[in-house]
Amino acid sequence: TQTAVADIFYMGLLWMVAAAVAAVLASWAINALVYLVWRPRAITRQLRAQGVGGPGYRFFAGNLAEIKQLRADSAGAALDIGNHDFVPRVQPHFRKWIPIHGRTFLYWFGARPSLCVADVNVVKQVLSDRSGLYPKSIGNPHIARLLGKGLVLTDGDDWKRHRKVVHPAFNMDKLKMMTVTMSDCAGSMMSEWKAKMDKGGSVEIDLSHHFEELTADVISHTAFGSSYEQGKKVFLAQRELQFLAFSTVFNVQIPAFR
Repeated sequence: TQTAVADIFYMGLLWMVAAAVAAVLASWAINALVYLVWRPRAITRQLRAQGVGGPGYRFFAGNLAEIKQLRADSAGAALDIGNHDFVPRVQPHFRKWIPIHGRTFLYWFGARPSLCVADVNVVKQVLSDRSGLYPKSIGNPHIARLLGKGLVLTDGDDWKRHRKVVHPAFNMDKLKMMTVTMSDCAGSMMSEWKAKMDKGGSVEIDLSHHFEELTADVISHTAFGSSYEQGKKVFLAQRELQFLAFSTVFNVQIPAFR
């Protein structure tokens, strides 16, 4: 009798556990369907009713597959000398979609909606707004952690407090005092280039790399009073963090997963 009661108890316990697991899985499935199917369709429908189109949502990945393909196709392209139209190189999807969908359209990073605004008047309205209707937002959590809660991402009272702290460092008198240091750093870079050219033959200079070093050198001298070489390890570590964070921009971000 006791064995039968124990068996019934354990069977009941197993059924309760199974029911709990089933309920959790059902809840997860419903939330996933809402997030991945119903919500994108609802947002797309609402914006289309207001005249805002877009390339259309694809389940789970959104428009990331097309964006990655366009970026891969343009990766080997080189700009001609004197050509500064870099948009097809760095943002080829915008160059393709704007003529098709207009200067304001909806596109998707996974199931996260993004609104492209290329209308200058609308951009002015958003950037000059002080009502709080357009809060700052970085959808990628890795980039948000990299930037922190500084002036770039804060709003309202937090933004005012941060701005009050950094404002004294950027008044006109202090900036004028920094120009000599900035000029010296740029002169040092130019001298390095000239030394390479004096050796004769053709010289190839990686401007992107040199300007990164120049920026770091200027910041080191003006803000910390040290040279770039002394803080090189810090800047290299920071650059690695930037690479890791921005390499996730075109990955699908799944809630609750890193």
